[in-house]
Amino acid sequence: MKIVKKILIVLLLVLVIAQFFGPDKNESDLEDIKPFLTETNPPKDVLAILETTCYDCHSSNTTYPWYNNITPVNYWLDSHIEEGKEHFNMSDWNSYSLKKKDHKLDELIEEVEEGEMPLNSYTYTHGDANLTPEQIKKVTEWAKNVRAFYSIQMEVPQ
Repeated sequence: MKIVKKILIVLLLVLVIAQFFGPDKNESDLEDIKPFLTETNPPKDVLAILETTCYDCHSSNTTYPWYNNITPVNYWLDSHIEEGKEHFNMSDWNSYSLKKKDHKLDELIEEVEEGEMPLNSYTYTHGDANLTPEQIKKVTEWAKNVRAFYSIQMEVPQ
């Protein structure tokens, strides 16, 4: 029993010390999202959906919940954010080629229509991020319209 007690004390000590460390936060102002918003011009209702369901993981501006201050939860959240930004990052929109922008919106449409986005782990703690069928339709119609615009631009010789 003594060895178990010592192991538990060491684990507790490690957990307490770990609270002083954590990943860098994904925080900036919303200026880096403006090129995406200017170019794709989402209507107000779609913009509200993007703010509620997408910004945290798909931009450089995350609003962190209180439990992000707990290690190892903060590392888990950070990995979700980094993976989300790898797939689709509104903050890097200007660096994408026209073809890549089109592809990213195609993926967005597919993921939203299939109910894969936003993630269940996100909507579990962000109830307002659960998309209704009407919201899904609005977001996908907006993205399809933007893709149609990109399609026309890709056909025009530069």
